[in-house]
Amino acid sequence: MRSVHHFISGKSVETSSGRFGDIYDPNTGEVQAKVGLALDAEVDMAVEAAKAALPGWMATNPQRRARILFKFKDLLEQNIDELAELLSSEHGKVVADSKGDVQRGIDVVEFACGIPHLQKGEYTEGAGPGIDVYSMRQPLGVCAGITPFNFPAMIPCWMFAVAVACGNTFVLKPSEKDPSVPVRLAELFLEAGAPEGVLNVVHGDKSSVDAILKHPDVKAVSFVGSSDIAQYVYATGTAHGKRVQAMGGAKNHGIIMPDCNMEQAVKDIVGAAYGSAGERCMALPVAVTVGKKTGDEFVERMLEAAQNLKVGISTDTDAHYGPVVSAAHKAKVEDYIRMGVEEGAELKLDGRGHTLQGHENGFFVGPSLFDYVKPDMRSYKEEIFGPVLQVMRAETLEEAAALPSNHQYGNGVAIFTSDGRAAREFAAQVNVGMVGINVPIPVPVSYHTFGGWKRSAFGDTNQHGPEGVKFWTKIKTVTQRWPEGDVGDQAFIIPTMQ
Repeated sequence: MRSVHHFISGKSVETSSGRFGDIYDPNTGEVQAKVGLALDAEVDMAVEAAKAALPGWMATNPQRRARILFKFKDLLEQNIDELAELLSSEHGKVVADSKGDVQRGIDVVEFACGIPHLQKGEYTEGAGPGIDVYSMRQPLGVCAGITPFNFPAMIPCWMFAVAVACGNTFVLKPSEKDPSVPVRLAELFLEAGAPEGVLNVVHGDKSSVDAILKHPDVKAVSFVGSSDIAQYVYATGTAHGKRVQAMGGAKNHGIIMPDCNMEQAVKDIVGAAYGSAGERCMALPVAVTVGKKTGDEFVERMLEAAQNLKVGISTDTDAHYGPVVSAAHKAKVEDYIRMGVEEGAELKLDGRGHTLQGHENGFFVGPSLFDYVKPDMRSYKEEIFGPVLQVMRAETLEEAAALPSNHQYGNGVAIFTSDGRAAREFAAQVNVGMVGINVPIPVPVSYHTFGGWKRSAFGDTNQHGPEGVKFWTKIKTVTQRWPEGDVGDQAFIIPTMQ
């Protein structure tokens, strides 16, 4: 059986723990490979490799680092088909969706290629008599990323592409559910010309996460996952003196106004709710309709659209989405559907028990649709992370907007309307970090920044974009003077620029 190993200092390293995790084929339910789970010793080895590579990489000028990133981008584009197929085989999302995952990662690498400009500091000439002040952004040192199963190409690139561009070295701990693509990314980065040890990959579970969070030589940690774990990562990492950004769960809402283009809204939301089997932190699992007529029309049209979705294996080019990632996750999603029924929501379409001929043991969940969901329902309060759309009814925009604003999560929100003034006011006032206006999945482009509010994010700085450069660097400010002639008397008061 195929084994997935750690990638440390440019080499494949077998685990010494004797512990392995199963890598499933979600289409069949069968174990297709094993991944070695690290001991603290392997985490130490990866950190030491990054530490050894740090002085040389920090001293490499930004333009030369950018050239390696340009080559890395080129290799990613050349190998996108291979990466997408490998990703789909372990995650289960359809290959076209996996290509989007890889492409979004490439976009961030492309942004990071601009690091010679992005890392420039500021300069003030003549801040005082003969005094100039300037700042510079310097790397933090050895940094780490802990990434989830749902975007095994994009999210690692969010983290390490910007971090290494800034002159840091990196240890990546990807999800053990689909670890092959992160290893392949590291191999391609080495092929692009990166020195050994600049990017290392270790696989593991909670013990590996804890080893990273407590390691004295790791200066910063970026995390994406569930909110409970994000809060733990943030608390533990900061308690050990690290800079931490920890992105958590989501419950993104789409507000459906009476004046929206209903045909377009339904097309957009059916993809946002059910695409990738709902396993996206920026999925749109809640639709809030304004007015009874709007609600009735939306539910009728959405029911027809959802019933016509094709669930298939990840290599089926006609499938709209594939299986979820594991048997445990399938059971969790189906339990939330059961919970919604028991709580009194009206189940219009039931995706439980969905099977495909010849793939009866695959982790498939059919599309589910609920109507008349209420704010006090647990199935609404919590993140389902599956192909389930919950419809809520509101009478006014104010009532509808209060739902995402008051929810514990604040990752993304969308409004579908033809009223520019209503959209503008909604975007300004809603208590959510990322807003879409007639855009169902408002994931910012790579040169802006990604991050939610409330329990969707812990820490002060967002992912990628200029905020990413800020997170992976520390600022140093220099005040300089070159005195001439008489030095003058000693000064016992705080200097000013008078």
